[in-house]
Amino acid sequence: MKIPESIRGNLLLKMTSLNAGVIGVRLVISLFIQRLLAEIVGEAGIAKIGSLRNLLEMLSSFASVGIFSGVVKYVAEYKDDKEQLQKLFSTTLVFTVLGTIVVSLFLFFGAYYLSTTIFDSPNYIYLIKLLAVIVPFISMYRVFNGIVNGLSLYKKLAGIDLFSYILSAILTVVLLLTNNIDGALIAIAITPALQFFVLLYIFIKVLREYVQFSKLTFKVPMANGLLAFSLMSFFSTVLLNYVEIDIRVMIQNKITMADAGIWTAMTNISKNYMVFSSAIFTLYVLPKFAGIHNKTDFKAELFNIYKTLLPLFGVGMLLIYFLRDYVIQIIYPDFLGMEPLFKWQLLGDFVRLAAIVLGYQFLAKKMVRNFIFSEVLSLALFYGFSYYFAGIYGVEGVVMAHFLRYVVYFFVVFFLVFRYFKKKRKTTE
Repeated sequence: MKIPESIRGNLLLKMTSLNAGVIGVRLVISLFIQRLLAEIVGEAGIAKIGSLRNLLEMLSSFASVGIFSGVVKYVAEYKDDKEQLQKLFSTTLVFTVLGTIVVSLFLFFGAYYLSTTIFDSPNYIYLIKLLAVIVPFISMYRVFNGIVNGLSLYKKLAGIDLFSYILSAILTVVLLLTNNIDGALIAIAITPALQFFVLLYIFIKVLREYVQFSKLTFKVPMANGLLAFSLMSFFSTVLLNYVEIDIRVMIQNKITMADAGIWTAMTNISKNYMVFSSAIFTLYVLPKFAGIHNKTDFKAELFNIYKTLLPLFGVGMLLIYFLRDYVIQIIYPDFLGMEPLFKWQLLGDFVRLAAIVLGYQFLAKKMVRNFIFSEVLSLALFYGFSYYFAGIYGVEGVVMAHFLRYVVYFFVVFFLVFRYFKKKRKTTE
């Protein structure tokens, strides 16, 4: 049967199909690792791993000064303009060097404070100091990854993602079996270094083509443009992960440590299928929206994205919901009380997907105030709803808060995005 041209020529569908294969392999590996972690470290260990992942996300933003989305946007716009690219990379160099130094020093000298705050124990000072050494690799990987995303080299990026994930999975299993929870935490901490070397090995020729390393200067000609993305990254990444850590501690103190582990396990499952969308957003949605300047084209592209992604995600989420008992038995067999969380988490993630697609217009057009307002509102709602509903419904109340927060967020973002086009039309008339 001949495939219609509209399907064969759909770039988003091509990216989605390729990404589905990569994510499928990742999911199989993740199922095995999560099952192993659940059996060896239990709920308390899963909670600690969740906190470490949150910390790594914050470090990724701080060390690169939150310029990942800015690098993606400007590389997509200026990939044929060597002069502008050189200005971009010189500015990026200054930002990342300063960010790396500040973050590494803070981690090294604040290791005791961070260990007791995040892990509720001074036993993980060694882990925080290890992260201080890993920070340069985190920042370099983030920047280089932004360049590759901006060039939309999605096939090679999928290969890098899969290969580095397999390496980190092998490392995690080996260190987990030999050193229990400490081994797993160390493996997760050094994964960014693995990712950096894999990306560098595969993409060094491409990077040399676009980045003239010998001509980089310690100047910041594009500082203002990138600082806008730094500010947005702070609110979207740093505050989000801080709130998640705080909510995990709240569940631990207000309910039980086991419930903190159950909620973390639920978010782990969510992140495993939501990672399917993250590559699509940076590789396709952000560069596409950056090149659209009128409401008609935006609505057409938004409809194209929705009709391609939402049905696929909807079917996948329904399958996960109806097979939830099997999912629990396979991955987290001893995590009692997890089943009621699925409906709220899946509903929230579906609405979240629709909202985030819209929200990428804020990044594409550097709508800083709108972005910050919507992110702060979203996090405040999640924080407030979580504390309120946890007191009534226990850990299920936290995932109820997740769903309600994104329902409100979707309507707010929808209003702000289309208000932008309305204002723009008035200024051009």
